[in-house]
Amino acid sequence: MPPPISKGPPVTWMSLPNKPQLFILALCRLSEPLSNTCLLPYLYYLIRSLQTGDTTSQASISRQAGLLVSLFALSQFATSVPWASFANHYGRKPTIIIGLVLSIVSNIGFGFSTTIPAVMCWRVLAGIGNGNIGVMRTMTAEIVVERKYQSRAFLLLPLVFNSGVVIGLALGGCLADPIVNLPSLFGPSGVFNFANDPQGVAWMKAFPFALPTICNGTALMCSLFLAVFGLKETMPGLEDKKDYGIIAGAAMRRWTRRGLRRQSAGYTVVDEDESDSDSDLMDMQSPKTEAPMEIRSVSPPRPKLSITSRAIWTREVAFTIVSFGLLPLHNSAFMQVFPVFLSTPPSELPVTSAIKFNGGLGLPSPTIGLFLSAFGIFGILIQLCIYPSLQAWLGTLRSYRVALAMFPFAYLLAPYLCLIPSSHYILQSICIAFILFLQVTARTFGIPSSVILLTNSAPSPLALGAVHGVGNMLSSLSRALGPALGGVIFGWGMDKGVVGIVWWSYLLIVSVGGLTWSWMLKEGERPREKGTKEECIELAPKDMSEKDDESVVGRSNR
Repeated sequence: MPPPISKGPPVTWMSLPNKPQLFILALCRLSEPLSNTCLLPYLYYLIRSLQTGDTTSQASISRQAGLLVSLFALSQFATSVPWASFANHYGRKPTIIIGLVLSIVSNIGFGFSTTIPAVMCWRVLAGIGNGNIGVMRTMTAEIVVERKYQSRAFLLLPLVFNSGVVIGLALGGCLADPIVNLPSLFGPSGVFNFANDPQGVAWMKAFPFALPTICNGTALMCSLFLAVFGLKETMPGLEDKKDYGIIAGAAMRRWTRRGLRRQSAGYTVVDEDESDSDSDLMDMQSPKTEAPMEIRSVSPPRPKLSITSRAIWTREVAFTIVSFGLLPLHNSAFMQVFPVFLSTPPSELPVTSAIKFNGGLGLPSPTIGLFLSAFGIFGILIQLCIYPSLQAWLGTLRSYRVALAMFPFAYLLAPYLCLIPSSHYILQSICIAFILFLQVTARTFGIPSSVILLTNSAPSPLALGAVHGVGNMLSSLSRALGPALGGVIFGWGMDKGVVGIVWWSYLLIVSVGGLTWSWMLKEGERPREKGTKEECIELAPKDMSEKDDESVVGRSNR
C-alpha cells in the first residue's frame, strides 16, 4: 500500500507568491470599472445639460444614454484581439501602460467635454484603452505559475473589479455637479470657493461633471506610476530585457529608504553596503528566479492545444453558449436603463390604466449613486459568503435557474416605482431597494453559474479555450447591444406614454426566454482529459477569451 500523499500547508492569501506584482496588477484592473460605471448615476443629467434646442426630450436622452454606454463595450470588444496580438509582440507591460494612459486621457477629456459628439468620442477611446483585460488575466497566470495558488490569484482581479464598480458609482453620484450637490464645499460660500465667485467655483460651474472624472484620472495615474516603476514584464522571452522603469523604481526606493534611515538613526549609513543589500533584495523579490524560468521552459504547452472543431461544437456546448449570451443581453440593459429611469422626472399626466403610465422618479444623482453603490457592496458580500454554499447545496444548474427566475419579477415590477409619490420617500426607498435586491442577487448568482456551466459543457479541457472564446465574444456583443436596445426602446416608450414598454417588451421577455432556455441545459461534469492524438491540433494562444470578472469568482468557488 503506497504511503499517503502529503498535501502540504493550506493555501492562504499571505502564502501567495509575488504579492507586490499581483497588487500592482490588481490596481491596474481598476481602470475599467472606474471608467465605465462612474457616469451611470449622473448620465441622464449629463446628456440633458449637453442637449440644445429642439433635441431636448426625455426620449432622446434615453437613446443617447444607451448609445453612450454601448460605445464603451463595443470598442472594448473590437480591440480585444488587437491588444492580445500587440501584447504577444511587444510584451504585457507596455500593453497595460498604454491602456492606462488612454484611460486617463479619456476620463479627463470626457469630464471637460461640452458636446454630445465629444463625449461619444471619449467613450470610444475609453473602451479602446480597456480592451486589454485579457492581457491582465494572462499576466496573472504568468506571475503565479503554481496551480495551487491560481484559484486565489485569479480571485483578485474580479474582487478589485467589483470594488471598483462600487467606488465608481459612489464617486459619480456624490461628486457630479458639486456646486449643487456639495454647496458647503464648492458653492457660493463654499470652503474651496477661493475666488468668492457668487455662483460657486468657476470651473465647476462651466464643467459640472468634471470632478468625478478628475478623481478617476488621479487614481489611474497612481496605478500608472506603480505599473511603470514597479510592474515586471512576464512574457516569456522578454523577462530579462532591460526595463528602465524598474531600474528607476529601484533607485527611488533606495533613495527613499536612505532618507528614512538617516532621519531615524543617529549615524550615517554606508551607501555602498546599502546599495549592495538593496540590489540583493530586488533580486530576491523578482518573480524571475531560476526555478520558475526552468518550469516555464519545460512544462507542456497545454494552453496551445485544442481539439478539432467537429469534436468541440456539440449540442450541449451550443445550448450553453446561447444561454451564456442571453444573460448579459438583459443585465447590461438594466444597468443602463435603471439609473436613467430613476433620474427621469415624474410625469404630470394621469394614470389611465395598469400599463399606460409614464415618467420616472426624478431622483438626484447622489441618491442614485448611493443606492447603486450600496447594492454593489451587497453583491460582493453575497458573492463571497452565500453563493458558494448555495452552489454546493443546489448544484450549479439549479442555482442558475433560481437566479434566472428572479430577473422577471424585478423587471415586471420596476416600472411601477414611478407611481409611488415622491412625498412617500421611505416607501419609495424600500421599493427601490427591493427591486435592486432581486436584480443584484439574481446576477450575482447567475453570472458565476453561467461560466461554470459553460466550462462543464466543454467535451475536453483541450476545448476550453475555444468554448470560452466564442462564449465570451457573444457575451461582449450582448453587453454592447443591450444598453443600445434598452435606451432606444425606453425612449420610444416615453414617446408613447408607456414607460413600462422597455421593461415588459424587452427585459422581461429576454429574461423569461433565458429561464426557459435553461431547461435545455445539462449539469455536466468538469471536463477531463480525453480525446486522441489525432483529435489534437496546434493553435495559437487565445488571449481574446475574456470572461466577466464576476464569473471568475464563481468559478474559483467550485
